[in-house]
Amino acid sequence: MSKRYPSGFISAFYDPLKNPDAPTIGTATAGEASASVTFTAPANYGGSVISQFDAISTPQGIIGTAASSPITVSGLTNGTAYTFAVWATNTYGPSAYSAASGSVTPAGITGLFGGGSTVAVTLNVIQYITIGTTGNTTDFGDLTVARRLAGACSSSTRGVFGGGLTGSAQNVIDYVTIASAGNATAFGDLTVRQWAIASCSSSTRGIWAGGFDQNSADLNVIDYVTIATTGNALDFGDLLTTKTSFSGCSSPTRGVFAGGDNTNVIQYITMASIGNAIDFGDLLDAVIQTGSCSSSTRGLVAYGQDSFGDSNIIVYITIASTGNATDFGDLTLNRTTPAGCSSSTRGVFGGGYKNTGSTYTNIIDYVTIATTGNATDFGDLLSATTGMSACSNGHGGL
Repeated sequence: MSKRYPSGFISAFYDPLKNPDAPTIGTATAGEASASVTFTAPANYGGSVISQFDAISTPQGIIGTAASSPITVSGLTNGTAYTFAVWATNTYGPSAYSAASGSVTPAGITGLFGGGSTVAVTLNVIQYITIGTTGNTTDFGDLTVARRLAGACSSSTRGVFGGGLTGSAQNVIDYVTIASAGNATAFGDLTVRQWAIASCSSSTRGIWAGGFDQNSADLNVIDYVTIATTGNALDFGDLLTTKTSFSGCSSPTRGVFAGGDNTNVIQYITMASIGNAIDFGDLLDAVIQTGSCSSSTRGLVAYGQDSFGDSNIIVYITIASTGNATDFGDLTLNRTTPAGCSSSTRGVFGGGYKNTGSTYTNIIDYVTIATTGNATDFGDLLSATTGMSACSNGHGGL
């Protein structure tokens, strides 16, 4: 990693007219133990092209490097406030520092698991984890209505839960403020009562798709809400076909829905533009009761159940590029209906059901999204639960 030249350093090629001018600082945005720092390159590059830009944190002096804006500075301490300055380097040495950015405070990304069912009861409980650190879930609060097989979506501040099944299909949408543990508040209603649905979200929009209606008929409807504004859902468009028991994930621009109804179909929407879904590619197998999560570039799908029964297979896609899925690795346990959530780097799958032995599980697994490989044990849910919905305040759609 590049380091700032010490005070008083003069390059062997030093010429005060040939060093670049200082960049103009932009904004700093906090992530999980990281920050993204934007800047404008100087108009005067000096005597040669700029080879790199660096950003340094105050405090701790942690440096990030990039060829252009933005610069990601990693290895920061969650809960600590930082400012950043940027400099440019060419053959003749470094520029002066830019002005300091505004102060930002990195924080751990929170994952929420809502509802679901145990052997004896349908749940209204919401539980949470800090995705960057392993451990068991903690009680967060309660949904307004106990239900299973709902869909969850989120912005950086709000988690929103829609639909589900409690004896009959639900159209209720409720929400929580992710930074503050507590019970959910009514948000509005979906356009129809639906359960076994898929969901995804951008920083502003929450999307629900497909599922069963109150008469257990398959649906192809796609609904959306503006997450920051309570109110009823609006029609977004239609899936390629009716679809149930599948899952969704997203980048900031695309929402992707995978599997369901024992098919291998992957389809996508453009989050900002209402309209019907478009074919994306195929999973490796026909599956049902999947779970999904994503970074901003890569979507993961945990199979749930394929033609051989309960599965532990995980596959991935590059969300920006249509095409077929690729093998990623395996969960620690075969199961159906795992609930998936993620930070920008880590994907987490919680709970599920093993048809073999009719067993519910409380297992939580995690993977590093950018690196293929098998999942690792993360911790345990409050109870063995299946049919949960999950979201986070740092997922790939933000």
